[in-house]
Amino acid sequence: DVAVICTTSGTTARPKLAQLTHANLLSMAEHLTAVDPIEPGHRYVSFLPLAWIGEQMLGVACGLSAGLTLSFPEDAATVRADLREIGPDVMFSPPRIWESMLSEVQVRIDEAGWLKRKVFGWAYDIGDKAAERRVRGRRIGPALKAAHLLADAAGLRPVRDQLGLARIRRAYTGGAPLSPDVFRFFQAIGVNLKQIYGQTEICGIAVLHADDDVRFATVGKPIPGTELKISDDGEILLRSASVLRAYLRNEEATANAVDADGWLHTGDAGYVEHGHLVVIDRQADVLSLGDGSRFSAAFIENKLKFSPYVEEAVTFHGESGITALVCVDPATVGAWAEREHLSYTTYTDLASKPEVAQMVAEDVWRANNDLPEPIRVRRFVLLHKQLDPDDDEITRTRKVRRNVVSERYATIIAALDSGAETVEVKTTVTYQDGARADRLIPLRIVDLTGFAPPAGRRRRPVWSGRA
Repeated sequence: DVAVICTTSGTTARPKLAQLTHANLLSMAEHLTAVDPIEPGHRYVSFLPLAWIGEQMLGVACGLSAGLTLSFPEDAATVRADLREIGPDVMFSPPRIWESMLSEVQVRIDEAGWLKRKVFGWAYDIGDKAAERRVRGRRIGPALKAAHLLADAAGLRPVRDQLGLARIRRAYTGGAPLSPDVFRFFQAIGVNLKQIYGQTEICGIAVLHADDDVRFATVGKPIPGTELKISDDGEILLRSASVLRAYLRNEEATANAVDADGWLHTGDAGYVEHGHLVVIDRQADVLSLGDGSRFSAAFIENKLKFSPYVEEAVTFHGESGITALVCVDPATVGAWAEREHLSYTTYTDLASKPEVAQMVAEDVWRANNDLPEPIRVRRFVLLHKQLDPDDDEITRTRKVRRNVVSERYATIIAALDSGAETVEVKTTVTYQDGARADRLIPLRIVDLTGFAPPAGRRRRPVWSGRA
């Protein structure tokens, strides 16, 4: 019997309704816990939308079958405080939550005194060395083990406690790609974070890292009971007892998604390396350069979002090369503006400040240094607004609806590719008395050709001497 009807993410097409049976959910829960045993009584905080398959699979299916102790936040605004109070053993969040936690740490380290920065930098390096051996199943020698115990007490455990992760045993991320840099950071500070790959149509889980076999650029290996293969055109195909019964009232879509042999066609491009699955991007979003090489927009965007000041980034490929729409993080950029005594009134006002554009340009320049020359960001613009799920620009789990963004901001994207220095956009302003008015706002386009940050200044927080 059908247990739940979940909506698909709808990032490349209109969302569909996937019918998942009790057998689907139980099979997924059984095979997940075979890889990652969950003990009865482990605490889990349920704060994600129940319509999302990620919350159904851990909060409901695994929660009921394994006997998790479920807690709920008092309010959406108190989630972070509630996490620290409850101290969950198991946590599952989309990448944006982990990215925001990292941004918080970066800002706190940047604001800390010289001694605290040095202590954390030393502790992080030790944690990184230990994590590198632990995730590959290698032995940690006595000297490193002793150093790690001291580093954990002095610099890593306080950070985990501040994030509400002091007791965490198993942490997962899924729903969108997570930057390998973010992934590595949490492993280094002692959070057993692992990637999950799956879709609504297969109960959210198909591929997972094992504790002693983690590769930061991959999403792991198929869980028991799941078959994986790559089609001739590079599409990821999955087959298991957790594949959906059908889409509700959509036989054509069901036939296109699941073939006669039971293989689920994910629409994602990827390949297998050393037994691990590497997900490139949605097939529709994998772009080709002039020389025939292919690149993933999500890979570039994740590099940009490693900056604590970038909340969201959407990249495009045109005649002038790679360009980007960037949304600043109002919390971290706002805190920086206060420290710099830079006054502002609204998000739009903050994003329009030349000082903010300069600061973000420095971080984009640094991200470019980690990218091959053909896929470096040439030009970008700071958007006058955040991408909003209420405007259908992103999903509730912060996945970008690229087709919507491309259509809505077509004028800005064209200006980025044309070589223009500014572009005007029309926006609606709502005043305190409820009155609304349309305004034309000029957006400055930042060209990184020949750009370099001022000598001797590094705005981006760095805690590791090896960074």
